[in-house]
Parts: sequence; C-alpha cells; structure tokens
Amino acid sequence: MKLHELSPAEGSVKDGFRKGRGAGSGNGKTAGKGHKGQNARSGGGVRPGFEGGQLPLYRKLPKRGFNNSRFGKCYAVVNVNSLNKFNDGDVVDCAALLAAGIIKNAFDGLKVLGEGELTKKLTVKAAVFSASAKEKIEAVGGKTEVV
Repeated sequence: MKLHELSPAEGSVKDGFRKGRGAGSGNGKTAGKGHKGQNARSGGGVRPGFEGGQLPLYRKLPKRGFNNSRFGKCYAVVNVNSLNKFNDGDVVDCAALLAAGIIKNAFDGLKVLGEGELTKKLTVKAAVFSASAKEKIEAVGGKTEVV
C-alpha cells in the first residue's frame, strides 16, 4: 500500500455544507436564519440564560451552599525580605509596618511569609507565620511572637 492509494472509509467523509449560496442549494437567501429579528443579524442572539427580559431562573432561585467569604480571616501579608527596612533589635508589628508604609491596611492581623532573606535581628509580632518565615527570622537570631 502506498500513500496515494489511501482513502477514507466509505461514508465517513461528507462534503461541507455551504449556506447562503443561491436558491438552488436549498439553503439560499436567508441561509436558515428566517426573516429579520435578533437572531438573523450579525453578532445577534442572546447570552445563555437570557429569557427575553423576564426575570431569569438563575435569579429566581435562592443562593445555596457555604461560602467562607463572610467568615474567613483576611491578613495583611508581608514577606521576610521587606523586614530588612528596620534596624537591628527593632520590634516589628502591624503599627510599625503601617508607619513604614510597607502595608496599607492591617485587616484581621499580620501574616509573615518566607520569601527572600532577612539580614537583621528583629522581634516580629504577627498573627500567623509561615514555617519558612519563622525559620529565617530565628536563623539570624530574631524572635517570633504570635499575637
């Protein structure tokens, strides 16, 4: 068997159907779109779930299920490398970070993450520490305090 002898299986390939190519094609003139109306226009049609302006079903049904956004804690996040702005022996907490302009809002507390390196010996007070952040702070002789 050679490449030029190959052909698809009988009945597996149909000719493409070309819409709007004259009355003789059986699908000319309006090309299956009917006469006028929103669906006949280019870019026409409505979004999924649209019911012609009637209040759609997805808005009539009550919200179901649990969503933690009401109850979850939102922390102000700081990486270890941004604590290098402080001097050796300083106590770093939310108030100090706000004053230094490192965070804009305290939210529900401070979370310290371990990206970067710390070169200063600091006492850091925060609500949450990542394991790597705690390790890096204590490695340079600093202290971590959970507030």
